[in-house]
Amino acid sequence: MSNPAILLVALVVFLFVGANASFWTAVSAVRALRERRLRLHEVPQTLTSTALRPRDVAILIAAHDEERGIQRTVRSAGQHVPRSNVFVASDGSRDSTAAIARAEGANVVDISPNRGKAGALEHAIRWFRLADRFEVVMLLDADTVLGPDYLDSALPLFADERVVAVAGTARTALFPGPTSRLGDLLITHRDRMYVVMQYLLKFGQAASFANAVMIVPGFASLYRTRILAELDIAAPGLVIEDFNMTFEVHAKRLGRIAFDPRVATAYTQDPDTLRSYIAQVRRWNLGFWQTLRRHSRMQPRFGTLAAASVVEITISSLLIALAPLLVLASFTVGLPEVVACPSLEEAAARFPALLLLAAFFAADLALTLVALCISRRLAFLRWAPLLPVLRWLDALLCLQAALLSLRRSGDGRWRSPVRR
Repeated sequence: MSNPAILLVALVVFLFVGANASFWTAVSAVRALRERRLRLHEVPQTLTSTALRPRDVAILIAAHDEERGIQRTVRSAGQHVPRSNVFVASDGSRDSTAAIARAEGANVVDISPNRGKAGALEHAIRWFRLADRFEVVMLLDADTVLGPDYLDSALPLFADERVVAVAGTARTALFPGPTSRLGDLLITHRDRMYVVMQYLLKFGQAASFANAVMIVPGFASLYRTRILAELDIAAPGLVIEDFNMTFEVHAKRLGRIAFDPRVATAYTQDPDTLRSYIAQVRRWNLGFWQTLRRHSRMQPRFGTLAAASVVEITISSLLIALAPLLVLASFTVGLPEVVACPSLEEAAARFPALLLLAAFFAADLALTLVALCISRRLAFLRWAPLLPVLRWLDALLCLQAALLSLRRSGDGRWRSPVRR
């Protein structure tokens, strides 16, 4: 293959990867190398009296009809903090969620009628006076199980007084396992995207000079309680709260958001049915676009970095959404005609749809290989041929949510997905 052909392929693949993603990947690599060099020369430190300990942390779980998983989540929380530090906001639950949580030793407040997750969190923080009693509050979803070293690895990140939030590292819970092969494909795709987005993008965005993390996920993350009064947790018109809370931290210049994908890991039960998957991804995207509209004016540095990400998300979603049209276009071209082209440049000039389609699959395969190298999960490779289809679905849902956000608001009231 000639040099111009190689450059052409690289350029088209780069179109699907994106300049913004490439920039943050480079920042992530530089940060990793710098921190490794610092660790090699650091002097071990003893625990000081001001260091945060598990007893300083309250774990707050918002739950709505979560009887199938609340016991597991409360028990997981109780392995990290005293059980008296575990709080459950049962938001209009009509099942035995509250009773199970109480039986496990958690402090429970029944909220009726239900207010949605954000409203339940805000009510419980006031009801239990968490900001007065604890240094840190963890917001934990009712389907989440914490990794064994979650707090041991997360609390040291608060050693920097400028850090006001620690974003948890998301991974897909593999147990209980999916109920079908389609379910296995869905959760494999979500886990792959968690790995890629967190290691290549979010790790760089959390660099101290950038402080550009766009989401502190509400599934398992930590906030200093001293900033809770500054956050409009239950802002009106939003279907989810975590994007808005993150943007509030930036807009009000409350401090840094820390994140490291190697620490503070928690496992969330992603949907394993297509209907639940579509509903969840659409809701996430709608909350993202609604938050952007609400925070149209941000402090310059974060606003600029966020705008670059939004532009790239939009462009890449449009390109990926065109993939089926490229497939249809490719069917009009016979394989012998493509093979007969003397060079890749001529094939690209005559059949640009095929080149773009091939570039999309190549870029997606590159993501799969990166995720495989990081996590060593062979399922990424097994499902590699079908994973681009879910990227296409994600792109459609992202664009649909952008349009819905122009005319649709929400009160955050929820319908929990079917749990395994």
